[in-house]
Amino acid sequence: MSLSRLARFAAGLAVALPIALSALPKRAEAAPILVADVRTGRVLYAKEATEPWYPASVTKLLTAYLTLNALRDGRLQADTPLRVSARAAAAVPSKMGFKPGTEVTVENALKMMLVKSANDMAVVLAEGVGGSVENFSEMMNATAAQIGMRQSHFVNPNGLPDDRNQTTARDLAVLARTILLEYPKNTDLFGIGALQFGKRTLRNTNGLIGRYPGADGMKTGFICSSGFNVVATATRGSRRLIVVVLGARSGAERTLKAAALFDRGFADGGWGGPGTLDTLPISYTSGPPDLRNSICGPGRYRGEEEAETASQTTTTDNPIFALFSRPQAADWDVDVSSLGPLGPRTASTPIPVFVGRTPGSEPEPKVAKQRGRAKTATAFAPDQAGEADTAEGQRALKAATKPVGKAAAKGKAQAQTKPHGKDKATGDAAAAAAKGHAKAKGEGKPAAAKPAAGKPTPGKPAAGKEGKSAANKTGPTAQSSR
Repeated sequence: MSLSRLARFAAGLAVALPIALSALPKRAEAAPILVADVRTGRVLYAKEATEPWYPASVTKLLTAYLTLNALRDGRLQADTPLRVSARAAAAVPSKMGFKPGTEVTVENALKMMLVKSANDMAVVLAEGVGGSVENFSEMMNATAAQIGMRQSHFVNPNGLPDDRNQTTARDLAVLARTILLEYPKNTDLFGIGALQFGKRTLRNTNGLIGRYPGADGMKTGFICSSGFNVVATATRGSRRLIVVVLGARSGAERTLKAAALFDRGFADGGWGGPGTLDTLPISYTSGPPDLRNSICGPGRYRGEEEAETASQTTTTDNPIFALFSRPQAADWDVDVSSLGPLGPRTASTPIPVFVGRTPGSEPEPKVAKQRGRAKTATAFAPDQAGEADTAEGQRALKAATKPVGKAAAKGKAQAQTKPHGKDKATGDAAAAAAKGHAKAKGEGKPAAAKPAAGKPTPGKPAAGKEGKSAANKTGPTAQSSR
């Protein structure tokens, strides 16, 4: 072959290869994982870390970051009351279930969103920060690009199913690291073990909190298409690590895999790995795989319920963790199927949350308990692709996708729609598993908290707070209960 032909062949290959790679089938068996050091940004281990994935409820980390930015900049205060709109009230479970017009402070909405994974509170915060979900989504994408999330796109603040929502394990680690470095005084928000809302105790869906030594927070996520996701952090001595696990087949697998990766990461000297978060190459895969059939197909409900029940009973002194105390290089890809049952979560004191501007300032709303067969991780909701298998799910989804003006006009009717799917604080309702409903029951009065000042409008600083510097008020603080 002549040099000229060889040059033409090489040029053609350079053009065709990316196109061919982009047409590769989306691997349903993919399960991206990543371990990174918070201080240095060094990646200790990565597998398919730049493959596109559906984020599910880990999207709420970005919603929380934008809310913290608004608090830092003085656009909101921690005690600013935000009203639940008809659109927020129409969100599908997991949710708090408040009626339109209910007031919730920024701080309480943040806690409910991060611990309960409440989709309605994510919409409340989005509307409070951005004015509308659409404007907030634009803010999300602009901010994601600004901090270096180069393969992410978001169209809603809660991660409910939409094919346009996608991210990567690498991008989620970038987001987690940004939050930890920019808001060190607010990181306890991401590690709250449980909330107390009247008589209801809402427990964190993160199976590592109160179970794995040093685990200090972040967020879980689940929809049928993504499987079980988690962005988790843990600290040991002077080292803090981020672990991202995407596409796990159960809550137990997600928790155990993350624990194994933390053990391997802390045992590592910190010098290995493929480089830094900035140097990981971009994937050419065209889009996320869809795990719907393998995660939520026929016959999977019982398996999911058993797995999630197990994931809620892991203990910090369980002997299974000794398996990872002196791992070898191959232990990065530990097989969690042989690790056995898990023990109970360490007890923690729930942090009180409430509706209204101060405790008792607004009658506690009667919310319908969410019932269903399976107990899975976060952010299940019916979607346009066919997961809305009940009349309630279809009505709620239709209401949630209407223009804001129409939703407001029918707010009262939407507020009466009962959520479906059993949604205890241990996680979001499992896919397509909802059965039955519960009549609303009143709750007890929450514990006292610091009263709010003034009567600010959503999106504006609270009265009497404008004079405070951003350095002195960067957002709510939360007592960590691990």
